[in-house]
Amino acid sequence: MQALYLSLAVAAGGAIGSVLRHLLASGIVRQFGNDFPYAILSINILGSLIMGILIEVLTHYVPGHQTLRAFLAVGILGGFTTFSSFSLDALVLMERGDFGAATLYVAASVGFSLLAIFLGMIVTRSIIT
Repeated sequence: MQALYLSLAVAAGGAIGSVLRHLLASGIVRQFGNDFPYAILSINILGSLIMGILIEVLTHYVPGHQTLRAFLAVGILGGFTTFSSFSLDALVLMERGDFGAATLYVAASVGFSLLAIFLGMIVTRSIIT
């Protein structure tokens, strides 16, 4: 039953985070245009900042409350930006002193994600054209 509650918390938070991302991105694009991805850059940085604040607050003031963490961190911030989760994972590795793993994780995440999107586009283009 706990897994169901956690899943529902993530789903509800994800919906909220996605809508927030859309609204903020739309406003930023209206303000600054589309020549550079200011919207996503801003959202990723803001999401990472909020994730840092949130994790510290939850750890110190609401320890062990998995449903709240699922709703806020995984749901809302995950829907707002997955970059915040990526940043937290990298920071945890660095705080453990495992700088090699942190470097590998960052490089692999960015590099393989770029490679995957490139391959997905190339394969799809070859199929539909």
